[in-house]
Amino acid sequence: MANMTVAAHLGRIPYRVTLNAGAHELTADVVERLGGHDAGPDPHELLLSALGACTAITVAMYAQRKEIALDGIDVRLEITDERTGQPTKIARAITLSGALTDAQRARLLEIANICPIHRLLTGTVEIDSHLTA
Repeated sequence: MANMTVAAHLGRIPYRVTLNAGAHELTADVVERLGGHDAGPDPHELLLSALGACTAITVAMYAQRKEIALDGIDVRLEITDERTGQPTKIARAITLSGALTDAQRARLLEIANICPIHRLLTGTVEIDSHLTA
């Protein structure tokens, strides 16, 4: 994966963050009960969205290369357990549409489990944080 940069900016509006990723701009926020305006997904939803998108894209690319008759992919994600000191648990339900054999379905699940974001989340990640001037 090539180096990529995402910029996050929080200004005067409480908890509303503008995200710039290449030519794309997104908004992140938190719900009103936490002091935000619910103007966009919260950080947990963005994380789950990244995993869902990566899962769908990776499976679709594989199916296309292997000429598997995949008509559609639906991915539903939920953080089911997030306790301090314990591994966070994410439930990922994948629905595959199309005339697929059991073997193809099993292989596509294997592929889903090696999508780049899945590997990133289940691997060791080091974050080097520093302040700039």
